[in-house]
Amino acid sequence: MKRKIKYIFILLGSILCVNPIFGQNHKIDSLEKIISKAKEDTNKIFLLCKIAEEVDRCECDSTHTIINKSLDEGLALAEKLNSPKGKIKVLLCIGRTQLIMKPGYALSKLFEALKLAESIKNINFQFDINLQISNLYFKLGNYSEDAVYVYKNLKIAEQLHDSGKLATAYHQLGNLYSDEGNYSDAIKFQTKDLQFQLKQRDSMRISHEYVNLGIDYLGLANYDSAIYYSNKALSFQIPMQNKVGQAYSLDIIGESYSAIKDYQKALDFFLSANECLAPYNDNGQKIDTWNDIGKTYLQLKNYDKALQFYFKAKNLAVEDKIYKYLVDAYYGLSGVYEAKNNSNDALKYYKLYSNYKDSVFNSEKANKITSLGYQYQHEKEEEKHQFEEEKKELKQEGESKRIRILINSFVVGFILLLTLLFYIYRSFRNKHKANIIISRQNKMMEVKQKEILDSITYAKRLQDAILPPLSIIKKYLPESFLLYKPKDIVAGDFYWMERTGDTILIAAADSTGHGVPGALVSVVCSNALNRTVKEFHITEPGKILDKVRELVLETFEKSEDNVQDGMDISLCCINTNTKEVEWSGAYNSLWYIQKGEIHEIPADKQPIGKHDKAQPFNTHNLNLQKGDTLYLFTDGYADQFGGPKGKKFKYKQMEELLLVNSVKPMEEQKSILETTLNEWKGDLEQVDDILVMGIRV
Repeated sequence: MKRKIKYIFILLGSILCVNPIFGQNHKIDSLEKIISKAKEDTNKIFLLCKIAEEVDRCECDSTHTIINKSLDEGLALAEKLNSPKGKIKVLLCIGRTQLIMKPGYALSKLFEALKLAESIKNINFQFDINLQISNLYFKLGNYSEDAVYVYKNLKIAEQLHDSGKLATAYHQLGNLYSDEGNYSDAIKFQTKDLQFQLKQRDSMRISHEYVNLGIDYLGLANYDSAIYYSNKALSFQIPMQNKVGQAYSLDIIGESYSAIKDYQKALDFFLSANECLAPYNDNGQKIDTWNDIGKTYLQLKNYDKALQFYFKAKNLAVEDKIYKYLVDAYYGLSGVYEAKNNSNDALKYYKLYSNYKDSVFNSEKANKITSLGYQYQHEKEEEKHQFEEEKKELKQEGESKRIRILINSFVVGFILLLTLLFYIYRSFRNKHKANIIISRQNKMMEVKQKEILDSITYAKRLQDAILPPLSIIKKYLPESFLLYKPKDIVAGDFYWMERTGDTILIAAADSTGHGVPGALVSVVCSNALNRTVKEFHITEPGKILDKVRELVLETFEKSEDNVQDGMDISLCCINTNTKEVEWSGAYNSLWYIQKGEIHEIPADKQPIGKHDKAQPFNTHNLNLQKGDTLYLFTDGYADQFGGPKGKKFKYKQMEELLLVNSVKPMEEQKSILETTLNEWKGDLEQVDDILVMGIRV
């Protein structure tokens, strides 16, 4: 997953893009002339900070020398003038300019600035300093400390009723939620900031939020939205010549295409991102992009190119000690050497990957422990301070007042005790009455629950009546299996078969929802299939799905409500004599194994139901040979959670399982699928209806 963008980082990159070095140097020269004539006052301090920031934005020689000289002179002048605001300004400038090169030094100066700002009760300065500390902790990967200063700024923004500062806090909150994988809440806060920036017409900040929304939707696997928002970001970044920002957007688009297995298109975007980054020093993003390019070349089986980019990423990550991306590089190198059957190097880099992965984890854990330690120490200091104040007050009041307090405390305590006893008695009496009522209600609920369960069980008998008997399926497709496991008593998934002459029509379908609602939708969809074949005499799969969609929409349009239900389906037409197969699918693909290789025919990306861009369904023709195997399925098997980490089974693992066992008898394949599913699921609940069909031609 991509790094979340704190706008300060891309802002630096964008400044480099839109301000050529020549123009930057000219601006610096002008500032130096002004400073040489300036009076020894706070304005000169601000000018010295300004020149340090301008030098930091250009790649000229002796950059650090000029920055340090300006800031040292500014700090000395602030001390001489005894100007707290001037000193805070210089310390804040140190934090900004040393953020990348000397994060530890920058952090110490920012804390010094924060302490001084708190002493003079300047909350505007506190907000700016908290923002820089938050950005620095983000760079260090210490998200728990980052969160502390983000929430501090949120309180300040609310206290000041400052919509600009509030938008900045929302931006940072969005980053935090995204970093912990809570992309839905991240989108909520990033959108709030975006709405403010659109009103302000701040093109730079607008583009940042579009990039962040692209990352969030990528995290939610909503690839269309990820590409949409990244292109929105590019529409602002290209006119501004913001090459670093463009690299982020292109990288997100590349990852989206990689996720949908369009690797060549993904590679084109990654290479474009790399080209944008070439002149600049955003090494973290460079390494990330090189890892993406290496991974894509590996997927395209161009192993030499994959090694080239993984080694570039590895070398720069080692040089800059960016261990997060070094882990990715080692993992990628291990994968390339494994694909090249070089087991020694594959094992070598996998061990390095494991070691650094553990190291990164322990580092993050240590950060959290440190954060908790600071919090605990702060609370102890507060308690100690409060205790000393109370002790001081008692001494001042004298002995006579202390006795009166004790007497009053006794009287109040006795009254409170009597009141407490009264409430305890009344609570006991009310609880007893409530238990009697609850007991009666529980009995009534048990009766109602039994009635509902009996009704659903009877509904299962009705639903079973629409399913073709297994004996009929075996009669016409003797070498086949059916794995059907409803999540509840009744199901949204269903299978369907119809015979017309030498042609067998068979389908695996997934209606909207599961349980009783899904079962009702399945009845409507099954009836539409039957009518299409029997009443309208349509046998071509694509045209069947077109007609079924028409009938389903016709049924639901009778409702006054806006019903969006329908189904996903994989539909085969098999000629038992010629072995010719026609197939069409709505979201559910078809897999078939021929000559020991598994092939996939992608389904049309539209459901049987309402769709904004509905198109006629495609019919695919397959020339199969005796012994080839077809697999029709819904998404329940691949989406089941389980395993040692409680993750989804996924289609890739399901595909490998079918391929390995494809030569075995069909009933044995079913048994293996069921056993594997139960072992994977363990004690976890089944999350959806499961339907897998295998047919050997």
